[in-house]
Amino acid sequence: MTSSIFDIAGSGMNAQSLRLNLVASNISNANSVGSSAKDVYKSRQPVFAAELNNVINKQNATSKVKVLGVVESQASAVMEYSPNHPLANQEGYIFKSNVNTVEEMANMMSASRSYQNNVEVLNTAKQMMLQTLKMGQ
Repeated sequence: MTSSIFDIAGSGMNAQSLRLNLVASNISNANSVGSSAKDVYKSRQPVFAAELNNVINKQNATSKVKVLGVVESQASAVMEYSPNHPLANQEGYIFKSNVNTVEEMANMMSASRSYQNNVEVLNTAKQMMLQTLKMGQ
């Protein structure tokens, strides 16, 4: 059972680590511009799912976090009139990334807290194992 605790918490930490990396990428590209909506950076978000192992036949009701992939936001790029910009198109418009920095900061705080919660689960499980071993002495 303890190995499944470590597996579950570890999968949660891996998922939140990916989420933090995507947030960092999104924030660092928030001010990027392009000459068309296709060329500009688009916000990327992870897609997670619960990976249920043997739950149907009740052998071992554990659930890990599975990363299904990374998706690009379908929100449109911000179009801004800036005829003197070197990347402006023929009409004088540039396209800015669709990254919402406030939303990304909230994602960062949430992912960081989730990661820390998984670390605390691991530490608690480790301490309980050590206390159990000490009982046998």
